[in-house]
Amino acid sequence: MLKYLFKRLTATALVLTLVSMSVFIIFAVLPIDPARLTCGKGCSPPVIEANRHRLGLDVPLQVQYGRFVKGIFLGRTFGEGAAEFSCPAPALGYSFNRHECVTKLIAAAFPVTFSLAIGAFFLWLLLGVSLGILAAKRQNKWQDKASTVFVLMGISLPTFISGILILLLALQFGLLDPIEMGRWVSPFTNPIGWAKNFIFPWITLALAFAATYTRFTRANVLETSSEDYIRTARAKGLPEKIVLRKHILRAALAPILTIAGLDFAGLLGGAIITENIFNLPGLGRMSIRAVLTDYDLPIIVATTLLAATFVVVMNLIVDIAYAYIDPRVRVA
Repeated sequence: MLKYLFKRLTATALVLTLVSMSVFIIFAVLPIDPARLTCGKGCSPPVIEANRHRLGLDVPLQVQYGRFVKGIFLGRTFGEGAAEFSCPAPALGYSFNRHECVTKLIAAAFPVTFSLAIGAFFLWLLLGVSLGILAAKRQNKWQDKASTVFVLMGISLPTFISGILILLLALQFGLLDPIEMGRWVSPFTNPIGWAKNFIFPWITLALAFAATYTRFTRANVLETSSEDYIRTARAKGLPEKIVLRKHILRAALAPILTIAGLDFAGLLGGAIITENIFNLPGLGRMSIRAVLTDYDLPIIVATTLLAATFVVVMNLIVDIAYAYIDPRVRVA
């Protein structure tokens, strides 16, 4: 297990390095000059050059990347002389449009996105896996047919439509205060207020994801139930509950770990549509504003790199969990 873990950690470090280089290079070669975008209406060549120097864009690309990586571990200083200022580690750049270190902006938005992602994650797993198991156990009965209708509706209905419908219903019946909507409340100081702010965004995402998990769970449970070792376990007289819990579910739900981990990582990168519908100040909304309104390159690079990092790290966690569930993976 230790050898397998070391190999996966090494591969993850290499992938993260390649991802950071790719993201940095892609945004560096875009035909847009960030120095011109940050100087306002009174742009002149001296002002643009001063901004380029202050942003650290007047040096070769490899030097810019080196400073970026160094800033992640040691912090970074921008400007010089009286205009010098610093961003502590992990420094992901400085937003001159918002006059803040990007890390500070991300730190303010991440709890919102994490709250949205973790609540929706548990809700869609509970709903999707439960319905999938029920549909498999009641194959071709009304429960199975009802789950099929749910799956078709969940997959066919776009998130922005279901989100708007849920929002309108919540406002119509007074279940959501429009003034309080989107206001961040810490779960540690006001757990009830925190849950009230996120319950409808959770439902919006859970309905979309649970449909896929229902279908996937049903198919896996039915396939596993037809295996020879399951028939052997039943022939030995094991109770059906033990066969389901210890044999069928352990094998059938293991593949779900992979898609669940990647879906969760994708939400951590920002559930853009849901955050905008419910006015949640998370990473998704911050990214959209940086792209469409400000073209704030440091924020765009940082959030893109952060989203990619979530996917890579979650993939590592899934691999480790998969190896624990299925020891055969460790020797692959």
